[in-house]
Amino acid sequence: METIYTNSPSIPLDEAAAGLLLTVFGGLLLFLLVIALFIYIYMAVCLVKIAKKTGTDNAWFAWIPILNIILIIQCARKPLWWIILFFIPLANIVAAIVIWMAVAKNLGKPEWLGILMIIPVANLILPGYLAFSKNELLTPAPPSPTPVNPAQ
Repeated sequence: METIYTNSPSIPLDEAAAGLLLTVFGGLLLFLLVIALFIYIYMAVCLVKIAKKTGTDNAWFAWIPILNIILIIQCARKPLWWIILFFIPLANIVAAIVIWMAVAKNLGKPEWLGILMIIPVANLILPGYLAFSKNELLTPAPPSPTPVNPAQ
């Protein structure tokens, strides 16, 4: 009789234990998905409110990925090419800090608040603070272009 040795121990797992394990991990996954959905909705509501405070058009961009980056760039009054920086590793961190600093400044808050966006948990609190606090705009929205009628 030949003995076969393996490197990994085999532990018998009955069906009840496997079902319990799948239930626990499924419940954990569901819990994390609910938390992620709550954070997504919270951030979108904050961006909509910030866009309205800064007079930025298309506040509904906050609900669509990638477009929400364009919206926050517009709220910061930065050129649209800054979106490229959000797709470059490490540059995206610096760009996000600069963008949020400009948004805070435009809302009449201290610029250093933008640095808080790299700190976990603080990056969830700051958008709510900027969106729902009272402030005075330092940088008003640019006026909409008015059609010029030639003299008749």
